[in-house]
Amino acid sequence: MARTNAVLIGTFTTVTTSEIATVLAWHDALNAQDLDTLIQVSSGDIEFGDANGAGQGHQALREWAGSLETSAAVAGRMYVRDGVVVAEEENGKASAFRVVHDHVTSVFRHQDLASALAATELTEGDIAG
Repeated sequence: MARTNAVLIGTFTTVTTSEIATVLAWHDALNAQDLDTLIQVSSGDIEFGDANGAGQGHQALREWAGSLETSAAVAGRMYVRDGVVVAEEENGKASAFRVVHDHVTSVFRHQDLASALAATELTEGDIAG
């Protein structure tokens, strides 16, 4: 039986669909006000925030999500590297997520995509797709 060996040269980036799937599940749960699912896909010490304030932990997340009068914007382009996901939103804003073991450990909302990418050190080269 013949055996073939291959040598790969270059830089390769591993994109896991689980990080993107986790962010999409979190976003969907927030939009549906499905607080149980939102808690299930969030770490116990999740940190979250935006220009209006921040919070930490499941109880604070439940209170914050339950108080929202509007839903989160639909996610558009996504950027991912090393457990960090930036989701561009249709309204021009963006959210930056940290995902560890299929749980969102932090999410921060930014005024635009450029500021979210700068805060996470992601670039156009990290676009998922």
